[in-house]
Amino acid sequence: MDNLLQTIDSPADLRRLGRNQLAQVATELRQFVLDTVAQTGGHLGSNLGTVELTVALHYVFDTPHDRIVWDVGHQTYPHKVLTGRRDRMHTLRQLGGIGGFPRRDESEYDTFGTAHSSTSISAALGMALAAQLKGEERRAVAVIGDGAMSAGMAFEALNNAGFGHNGHAVDMLVVLNDNDMSISPPVGALNRYLARLMSGQFYAAAREGAKAVLKPVPPLFELARRLEEHAKGMVVPGTIFEEFGFNYVGPIDGHDLDSLVPTLENLRDKKGPQFLHVVTKKGYGYKLAEADPVKYHAASGKFNPAEGFPKASGSAKTTFTQVFGQWLCDMAEADQRLVAITPAMREGSGMVEFHKRFPGRYFDVGIAEQHAVTFAAGLACEGLKPVVAIYSTFLQRGYDQLIHDVAIQNLPVVFALDRAGIVGADGATHCGAFDIAFVRCIPHCSMLVPSDENECRMALSTAFAQEHPVAVRYPRGSGCGAAIGPGLATWEWGRGVRRRESGLRSDARGGSGRRVAILAFGTLLHPALAAAEKLDATVADMRFAKPLDEALVLELARTHDALVTVEEGCVGGGAGSAVLECLAAAGLTLPVLVLGLPDQFIEHGDPGRLLSLCGLDAVGIEQSIRQRFAVAEAVRPTLAAVNS
Repeated sequence: MDNLLQTIDSPADLRRLGRNQLAQVATELRQFVLDTVAQTGGHLGSNLGTVELTVALHYVFDTPHDRIVWDVGHQTYPHKVLTGRRDRMHTLRQLGGIGGFPRRDESEYDTFGTAHSSTSISAALGMALAAQLKGEERRAVAVIGDGAMSAGMAFEALNNAGFGHNGHAVDMLVVLNDNDMSISPPVGALNRYLARLMSGQFYAAAREGAKAVLKPVPPLFELARRLEEHAKGMVVPGTIFEEFGFNYVGPIDGHDLDSLVPTLENLRDKKGPQFLHVVTKKGYGYKLAEADPVKYHAASGKFNPAEGFPKASGSAKTTFTQVFGQWLCDMAEADQRLVAITPAMREGSGMVEFHKRFPGRYFDVGIAEQHAVTFAAGLACEGLKPVVAIYSTFLQRGYDQLIHDVAIQNLPVVFALDRAGIVGADGATHCGAFDIAFVRCIPHCSMLVPSDENECRMALSTAFAQEHPVAVRYPRGSGCGAAIGPGLATWEWGRGVRRRESGLRSDARGGSGRRVAILAFGTLLHPALAAAEKLDATVADMRFAKPLDEALVLELARTHDALVTVEEGCVGGGAGSAVLECLAAAGLTLPVLVLGLPDQFIEHGDPGRLLSLCGLDAVGIEQSIRQRFAVAEAVRPTLAAVNS
């Protein structure tokens, strides 16, 4: 049998095939995706579950003229394969390779860049209205998962789309990919509602059968229609999507091309807002992923598909996420007021054990970061001590709530910011570059920046002891392997610590001083220490980005010729900016070198390599200091050079 997938370099090639050939394409595509992820790592279960849906969408719609917007975007590997990127899939999520999410600068078929959830309906609505305003005949399709439908933004868009514009209905299609999963198991009323729709399929079948019988008898048919509206509320309530103004169709089997293709063809030609509910299985076609969709959501590296993901090595370093998870359980034992909140990231945030041990104090609010923050504020108002476990980049979605609902009221909420700094393969959308800057500027809020695993545990205990909002940032993965103390020890509030002293030197006036002091914020302390050994520099572990240890900053400024700040965050408004503000307020002028992430979005790639390209490894820090103070040395490759 010929390999059909190898003949498809664009959706136009797919559309030249007969419908009876699509099942073979889907089979080959699923195997190709599995083999690719086994070599590169990446999201697996979600992509295996959308193979038939992807084939059907590109077969029915005239892409890229018709627009398809993929919500979240971690299920778009089949889409990338069918849209001319098959031969580059081996570079997936690697530096200089193709991204793990849709990117407008990567392909004309990636009509909208996504990675955070619940944006697709808004974007597709904008595209549909743009076509209407420009007089262009094109279709806009939003593909959204059931997990992403729990976010308020999705419902805001549904409300807008169903209302129309200037009295005219908007021609667009929303495809709900219902796989009963987001990343963690599904939660909330919407999931229960979708389950009821599924269980109510018998009602739809009965209704259509009754209509066929009664339609020849107009009085009976009208009576039946009125009874139907009443019965709908008793058996299956009129779907919420119909109430928003959409024509609801489904649920249908999202793996059955014989159902998908004709249904999509019918909806493509209908006017007004359409809503198709398809049911898929995460990990479909790969038994290991079907059996454990949470585990097989994503592969961290290479694996043998026949054997599945390798077991974790017993010698692996403890990750910061594990440190947080253990601390959370220990602190919950010590303080009954602690409650923990996650926006659908139980596994990723290290909360599985807490959920098991303290189910009554665990709250998964679904993919709803804004709600998570204000919900925590409400709990705090009643004397509880909420800990919100959230990725750095996801807290950006709840920024208004952080300011208005938590900070203005000065409520004691702890934000445990995982994935701070460079995250690697997930790229710019997941890079936690901005948290120091956006938390530091908010009154009442503090930002703690631990340098290793044990410091992270102490930072969390320190944050929890406060009576105001505190964020603790820590990176993905493991640190230096520091031994972790068993207790709940805290830091002295607002105080950094010296980690290395430089040698004394005599200056021209006969006094003594130290040449350079490096102020390290967070885990970059360790490359800073390595650089300091070569430079004989003083190193301070600042611990706090806010409140800044101003006494330590001023002392170092008065006893050194220059200061260097180092942080794994954006330079603009970051911890280095805080040091400059402190010096300016004190009227001190001396050279200050601010090192951090450059003013650009950091692409996907190996984290160590990215840090090196940003000049934030030991060699890069040493080189930057030497160059700043006129000590020549060879120039290494930079991130800008690689990206260009």
